[in-house]
Amino acid sequence: MEDIKNILESLLFVAQEPLSIDRLKMILDAAETKEIRDALNAIAAEYEARHGGFYLREVAGGYQIRTRPEYNQWVTLLIQPSPLRLSKAALETLAIVAYKQPLIRSDIEHIRGVDCGAILRLLLERKLIRVLGRREIPGRPLIYATTKRFLEVFDLKDLKDLPTPKEIQEFGNSLSEKIAETPADLGPAPDDAREGPQDSEIWPSLPPEEDLPREPQDEPEPPLARSEETEIATESPKIVEISQENRDEPQTAAESPNAPERQS
Repeated sequence: MEDIKNILESLLFVAQEPLSIDRLKMILDAAETKEIRDALNAIAAEYEARHGGFYLREVAGGYQIRTRPEYNQWVTLLIQPSPLRLSKAALETLAIVAYKQPLIRSDIEHIRGVDCGAILRLLLERKLIRVLGRREIPGRPLIYATTKRFLEVFDLKDLKDLPTPKEIQEFGNSLSEKIAETPADLGPAPDDAREGPQDSEIWPSLPPEEDLPREPQDEPEPPLARSEETEIATESPKIVEISQENRDEPQTAAESPNAPERQS
């Protein structure tokens, strides 16, 4: 077929998602599968040789023209896409679906140990997982699996490109070794390497403690004279003693102030 390479390039340029070989063959019904694949490989080789701002990538079971990662900051300023944000719980659930699919909700909750209904609805809304059908068991629960959108977001050709558990463990071990080799505390910087003014430059030197002015102390009150102390100490007991005697001794009629006077 003439100009098949230019036709494929035009289709890839206007497509919003990766185009598979089968879909391209439906459009180019006169072309053979091998002819289409060879033309795609030739386009990819030209892009790599030119090393321009975009390249042809086989992803999610199809082919897609993508901008190079080193120019993402400028592309982001132009189109300002909304980033795909997922919580840690959503990523855990998505990883379980990716590695254990097809599976039902109870399988996911058995692995995570918590309810996953809300997270599954979120992943369905983001079109990262899909429903394959219902399992023929009591309750007929839904069966979940990943989508092509999942492969496209994570830049995977197919599910075989997922890292194996061994590769994940090796990556985790190497990351732990790098963290362990990083010095946690470099110690204080030497005096000549410290930036900014030192304490001696900010605070002036203080005079010795004996030269500092002292606060005046309150002088103690002079002690009382001994005679005054005796009078104060003995005056009250005398009064009490006299009053006690008056209560004990009976008063005569002559001594009583209220007694009537005798008539002569």
